[in-house]
Amino acid sequence: MPVTPFPKPRSMTTTAGGAPYDAPVTATVDDTTPAQGYRLRTGPEGVSVHHRDAAGLRYALDTLDQLRAGPDYPEVGYEIVDAPDFPVRGFHLDISRDRVPTRRTLERWLGILARARFNHLELYCEHTYAYRDHREVWQDASPLTADDLRWLDARCAALGIDLVANQNTFGHMERFLAHQDHAHRAENPDGFERGGQHRPPSTLEPTEENADFANGLLRELAGNLRTRRVNIGADEPFELGTGRSKERAAADGLGNVYLDYVTSVMRPWLEAGWTVQFWADVFGNHPELMDRVPPGAIPVVWQYDSPRAAAEVLAEGSEELRSWTRVGSDVERLSAGFRGRAKLLREAGVPFWVAPGTGNWNSIIGRLDNAVENMIDAAEVGLEQAAEGFLLTSWGDHGMWDPPSVSFGPALYGGAVSWCLEANRDLDIAGALNDHVLLDPTGRAGAVLDRLGRVAEVFGVPLLNASPIARALFPQTGPLPALPTLQALAEAGAVLESCRHDLAAADPAAADRDVLRRELEHAIALSEFAVRLLHARARSNSRADGIDPSAAERLLLELDPLLAEQRACWLLRSRPGGLDDSLARIDLVRHELVSAAQR
Repeated sequence: MPVTPFPKPRSMTTTAGGAPYDAPVTATVDDTTPAQGYRLRTGPEGVSVHHRDAAGLRYALDTLDQLRAGPDYPEVGYEIVDAPDFPVRGFHLDISRDRVPTRRTLERWLGILARARFNHLELYCEHTYAYRDHREVWQDASPLTADDLRWLDARCAALGIDLVANQNTFGHMERFLAHQDHAHRAENPDGFERGGQHRPPSTLEPTEENADFANGLLRELAGNLRTRRVNIGADEPFELGTGRSKERAAADGLGNVYLDYVTSVMRPWLEAGWTVQFWADVFGNHPELMDRVPPGAIPVVWQYDSPRAAAEVLAEGSEELRSWTRVGSDVERLSAGFRGRAKLLREAGVPFWVAPGTGNWNSIIGRLDNAVENMIDAAEVGLEQAAEGFLLTSWGDHGMWDPPSVSFGPALYGGAVSWCLEANRDLDIAGALNDHVLLDPTGRAGAVLDRLGRVAEVFGVPLLNASPIARALFPQTGPLPALPTLQALAEAGAVLESCRHDLAAADPAAADRDVLRRELEHAIALSEFAVRLLHARARSNSRADGIDPSAAERLLLELDPLLAEQRACWLLRSRPGGLDDSLARIDLVRHELVSAAQR
């Protein structure tokens, strides 16, 4: 039976009569072949590869290796013509939301990314690199060091992946601004109000001095890497125009203040011939600035909820919609997907990338349906509007409680659809996980990850940027607009129970199989705890004083063993810094249960 390589190629035909296993391989440089593309033929006469560049040759030989692994290789001849939809296919891993990966975990990620044909990797950094002059900021974070980055850069180079420096330079700087040496850099040194809550300062005041400070961080980080590209972040400067820059924003316009600062950060890099990426959220709200994007700068359009998810929240008109509106989110725009902002950039002639998400964060076990739809939307619009890159993001909001393996399936899918959307749109994610990542001949391990990722839909509560499981465990991520029905909770519990049984019967052969099994068993247990917590809250609707005390006592008895196992599983893949901060995020639920139990 013919083998179908992963990712599925653009075109593949087969004939009777294949090549011997020891047939010579003839490689020919062919300028008519697309960049990174190849034409591969196997047959009785041998194996030939036509390619334009080293990347094309790499992918052709990877495909050949997969074909040779098939039992019928000598009997089947192949002709494969293949090339990527997007020249840059990137993966973006958050290492600043408490969880900093070990080298072993980074190596595991590289194997998956290389298999999925990613050629670009970014580790999102705020405070988790050991900057020479800023020990007070990172000393408790178990940060990556210069040696770590140089090692990772060499491993990436060996796999045809560009490792790109990523350091936020505007918003999300709270870890720096919390320290006395940097407090003066804040737009609002005393903090700010957002969504009815007071928050600590997180945004740099847009000054030349702060641009120089940010560039000092970037220079130190990028100095460890080969690639002449940086990502300066610059997303979500929530306080911009509300504090020290308020008068300037009123006089010149918020968009102009934003772009002036971002340009001052980019300028030295662009003048030196580097490419500079920046997030396009603020920029996308100011179409009048499109013609001011300097050559070499790449706005990255991000969106992490599918158009369907946003449309469902709009249709419900619930507290979920109102809570997002209060913090300035345009849910109606989100329901249109990537198209609006991408179209603006295309019409302005500005090169840009699209950035969907893996759906792992604020979820525990993922939001796979949303992630797949989000990636398809990004790929479709990116192709339609001629985006130059596809950057799949894996974030870690609120302490990154999800295990890394929750993102393995979305990473495979994102790599496949950014390579060739039409060939891989209907990819069997569970099968790809079993065959290429988990190595499970029973097929159960991949199926478990796939089913776990789809539990969020079972609850029947439309949400943005979170699953009901995470909202139950971490109320600070936002209230549930409605509790799931008892029937939905029972159905979710049944799916989780079946996943636990199937995981016990799975037989993955991957080197991290024991870690995988343990972390998924724990993620299932956490999710089952969330279901029981939601059930207790649903039952409490008939009570004036909240959760039944006996139910609260039972849940409290479960909580400490779950936290101990969360700690143990974390340390199997991640460094210890940040773990206590992450675990502390469950305190609101603990206080809720203690109060209920004492009544």
